[in-house]
Amino acid sequence: MGFFNKVITKTDSVDLDEFLNTLDQVEEENYENADALVKPLDLNTDVDADVVIREVKQGNLVLANIADLNKRNKAKLKELLGRIKQEVKAVDGDMAGISAERILITPSKVKIIKKKGQ
Repeated sequence: MGFFNKVITKTDSVDLDEFLNTLDQVEEENYENADALVKPLDLNTDVDADVVIREVKQGNLVLANIADLNKRNKAKLKELLGRIKQEVKAVDGDMAGISAERILITPSKVKIIKKKGQ
């Protein structure tokens, strides 16, 4: 019975460390059928803010990495986030901090629930 229990109760286990370490090594896929994309972008300069705004206006979601700028220049970060917030609000998008290092910015018709448990 021990052998059959192992065969019947076989589970697919995921090596979490291996999965997390290889996230950046995934080959690019064909995204033609996607209605929208989630794009990870760094936010460090005015040009980066322009790219974030353009992506959101095109209907994509942006996961902005603010960690570096937050360490180097909080005033510049505040300026860029203010500009992005204004542009995103104008297109009925949304934005929220999801950690101290990441901001989620969404296009119109995609809203972020900011309170836990809703």
